[in-house]
Amino acid sequence: MIRVLIADDETMIRTAMETLLAMEDDLEILPGIEDGAAAVEAAQKLKPDVCILDLEMPELDGVEAAQEIARTVATKVIICTRHARPGVLRRALAEKVAGFVPKSTPVERLAEVVREVMAGRRYVDPDIAATALTAAPCPLTDRELDVLRAGREAPTVANIAEHLHLAQGTVRNYLSTAMQKLGVSTRTEASQFAWEQGWI
Repeated sequence: MIRVLIADDETMIRTAMETLLAMEDDLEILPGIEDGAAAVEAAQKLKPDVCILDLEMPELDGVEAAQEIARTVATKVIICTRHARPGVLRRALAEKVAGFVPKSTPVERLAEVVREVMAGRRYVDPDIAATALTAAPCPLTDRELDVLRAGREAPTVANIAEHLHLAQGTVRNYLSTAMQKLGVSTRTEASQFAWEQGWI
């Protein structure tokens, strides 16, 4: 049996996935999780064979949760999302995510993807992969992305600085450079643009 843990903060979607996947003879569905941090804890405790993670979740997003899971257990991770932006795919692949599928994927196909990643293969939805190949590369540095990512949750420069353990002047410099590169006039616009591209 392949033991599968599903994390999605949309209860109806998670429950439907659990119910339908449980009908597969070779899949054992573990109790579901509602946020990324809890998914990491459950993966470390239960050590499922595969985690299917939503991208947009409270606490940690799917890619951040995948990073923590990969660091601590041998569980394979599949990202299942309606926000299939090219930059997100690049982030996911960089964190060794084994599968990347849209939520429009039929459950029968998702079960096949679970089996494929368990066999050691990687699966990326062809339409998402094709879009990613034609997307412009991210012009921002990792640190600029960190600051913009933190800025989506932190209301002030001081909060961002505290969260990232940086000086406020350093944070302002990163924000200014990022805004110039993206051609926007506020850090909110910069963060939103980076999010829309899937860079954060």
